[in-house]
Amino acid sequence: MPAGDPAVEVVPFVLDVPEEQLADLRERLRRVRLPEPATDPSQGIGLDAVGELCRAWLEEHDWRRVEDELNRRGQFRTAIDGLGIHFLHVRSPRRDARPLLVTHGWPGSVVEVLDVLDALVDPGDGPDGQALPAFHVVAPSLPGYGFSDKPTGPGWGVERIADAWAGLMGRLGYDRFLAQGGDWGAMVTTALAVRHPDRVAMMHTTMPMARRPEGFDDSALSDTERQWLAGVQEFRRVGSGYSAQQRTRPQTLGYGLVDSPAGQLAWIAEKFVAWTDGDGFGGVPRDRVLDNAAIYWLTASGASSARLYWESFGGTDVDSPVTVPSAVSIFPAEMAKPPRAWVEARFRDLRHWNVLPTGGHFASLEVPGDFVDELRTAFARA
Repeated sequence: MPAGDPAVEVVPFVLDVPEEQLADLRERLRRVRLPEPATDPSQGIGLDAVGELCRAWLEEHDWRRVEDELNRRGQFRTAIDGLGIHFLHVRSPRRDARPLLVTHGWPGSVVEVLDVLDALVDPGDGPDGQALPAFHVVAPSLPGYGFSDKPTGPGWGVERIADAWAGLMGRLGYDRFLAQGGDWGAMVTTALAVRHPDRVAMMHTTMPMARRPEGFDDSALSDTERQWLAGVQEFRRVGSGYSAQQRTRPQTLGYGLVDSPAGQLAWIAEKFVAWTDGDGFGGVPRDRVLDNAAIYWLTASGASSARLYWESFGGTDVDSPVTVPSAVSIFPAEMAKPPRAWVEARFRDLRHWNVLPTGGHFASLEVPGDFVDELRTAFARA
């Protein structure tokens, strides 16, 4: 797939999945074996929903469309710290554009940036006739995800990824840059801000990592913030089983995910149902869910992506103060929403805070217009 040697600086990457891989996928989907219906809806994503997704993947989804979209955007590979890293690098035609590093999480991929790239890279003018902010967008695939290499040994946790991303941006000629991320991307982005504050001009996240400050007076919480914290507790009680499995036995889980497209699809699709705002996938188009699942399937990354939980869960720094300018956008269906005072205690230069009326964990796919507006407003304060 790569056009050139990824060990030699930065080389173009052309995605062209062999037809036999697609034929194998179709054959597996034709022979899919599904379980009986759940005896209670709380037991997981429903049989009808998974059956319909498998049918749509087999009969309607066009992988070549995804390839064309990614190839047109500008894909590259490079080796950092001994590992091949895949990334999108989409430069703006604007001379005043600023570099922006966007990091996805699980169960995401670089697909998450596709619906916001045009608005970020070449936005045109706003209603007042003034040029809207423009960005050179760099969107890497996490190690073990998508078209980045799979680590062959332990050690590729959040901090090492953050250091690698700093190296990547330097290699692309960006000594100072903006950074954005949610989910694991939030952890990596925050680690970048902590470990490389001279490089990060400002960071933005939809999932701020902040604990209850010592001595905090809980009576200061608003009713909404109390609901947020109750939601976190409920998520830990009934919604975090995937995390427990991935942080303890990612290899065992991987055998099923890498062997069964229906299993990989259900494992991912359940989160698009649970973590979006509204029925079904919220505002996320079904094709984008299938695009995302197809990347996991075609790269056989069910186990390698899960290992990030094993590497980093419980061992990542979530306490060090963040001193670089920071921005937070809270979407209502996000599973982890800490109170503002908690965030301000860690993010010492919080320049933007906004609670949105709609959207969830996959905001760039679900409410792309709101997501872009948040980045424009936030980074104007850098």
